[in-house]
Amino acid sequence: MKNDNYIVWFRQDLRLSDNPALFHAAEKGNIVPLFILDTNDAIGAASKWWLNKSLESLSQSLLKQGVHLILRCGNPVDVLDEICSKHNISGIYWNRLYDEYSIKRDAKIKSRFSAQLDCQSFNASLLFEPWEIKNKSGEHYKVFTSYWNSLKASITNFTILPTPKIQESPIEIVSDDLSSWNLHPHKPDWSVGFSEWSVGESDAQKRLQDFLDCRLSQYSIGRDVPSSNSTSKLSPHLHFGEISPSQIWSASMQVSQLTNSDNAWKFLSEIAWREFAYYSLYHFPYIEHKPLRPQFEKMEWRYDDKTFDTWKKGLTGYPIVDAGMRELWHTGWMHNRVRMIVGSFLVKDLLISWQDGAKWFFDTLLDADKASNSASWQWVAGCGIDSSPYFRIFNPTLQSQKFDPEGSYIKKWIPELKNLPSLYIHEPHKAPKHILQNCGIVMGITYPNPIIDHGLARNRALSALKKISG
Repeated sequence: MKNDNYIVWFRQDLRLSDNPALFHAAEKGNIVPLFILDTNDAIGAASKWWLNKSLESLSQSLLKQGVHLILRCGNPVDVLDEICSKHNISGIYWNRLYDEYSIKRDAKIKSRFSAQLDCQSFNASLLFEPWEIKNKSGEHYKVFTSYWNSLKASITNFTILPTPKIQESPIEIVSDDLSSWNLHPHKPDWSVGFSEWSVGESDAQKRLQDFLDCRLSQYSIGRDVPSSNSTSKLSPHLHFGEISPSQIWSASMQVSQLTNSDNAWKFLSEIAWREFAYYSLYHFPYIEHKPLRPQFEKMEWRYDDKTFDTWKKGLTGYPIVDAGMRELWHTGWMHNRVRMIVGSFLVKDLLISWQDGAKWFFDTLLDADKASNSASWQWVAGCGIDSSPYFRIFNPTLQSQKFDPEGSYIKKWIPELKNLPSLYIHEPHKAPKHILQNCGIVMGITYPNPIIDHGLARNRALSALKKISG
């Protein structure tokens, strides 16, 4: 029997399979599985709901091997210091994170403990480390297409680590009760609509397999249609590490080899976009809060709480925007095409800063991720790496007509418009009065008129761009 006791510090890697820290620690000795709720690190309200469920699932998976998950809340340095000073601990293993706060925190922990303990960190959340993929000049990429081509050329076969046999440490460590963390909302419980989600490692694998079996073949077309169930919805599972990108890549490649599917490559390019977001965050850590393109720091954003609240509540009078915001609030998720539409509308039609939009998404998305959230909002705002130009301003009505032509998505999330003929569903304020009356719609009362004219908003946005562009 092994006598060494190794802390496996779980973070955004809440799984047993393909978990390098857990696998290698299990080879060395007895395991002390530990999750620390870091009181210095931000987490959104919706993410807390998922974290609660995911920790429950991880705990059950560990119990099947006779191992108890230890939960502690506080500063990780202090928590680890307390445990290591009181108990016979041989090492601390964890999987790396790549945001600025986590890098500094982890460096401090290695500095604090590595002289006395075996401290090792591993890559468990990316296909490649952010410093591994470089251009011919030895520098990091700033354009996604070039990065994507280089990533594909660098891919060989990934080694997927199996779930190890775990021996629990005999030492007794006090654990918090998960319910004491109050991660699940109450009074009121606004998470009722989240019930459609199944959380945990096993469910992540089931979701992946279901996507590959049933929806991958239509992905290239269906991914832009918000009313279709064509996307994988793996993003929350990926964020919390219930599944690894290597597992997704390997499973998808097996399907691609069988079918020679362009759909698989399109799907994998989305996995690569997530990689590129982490790549960008690592090389430009300030993109969480500041625009990558410095001229956008001079942008004259509007600070209008009333208008911002109207956007958040899905009451802008633009049905595709309102449907997306209501889907977000109800389910903790939003279709990616609609994310781009509502983001463009906030930043360019309403001239409200992308940082405000990013904060709202970070609080309400179940897949809220520092890298992807920041990179995506900067892409929409035209101020990030390889961004959509600011002057590319989505017309929400045309986007709605193109990607939700029959209004199926709109009618699902805006029930007050469910009886409106498809001819008018994208611009209900233009419907004849008798049509509105027959559908029980009173514009301005049962459904709002547009809060702004898109044509005027577009001109205002271009004028603002001109000011910062000299």
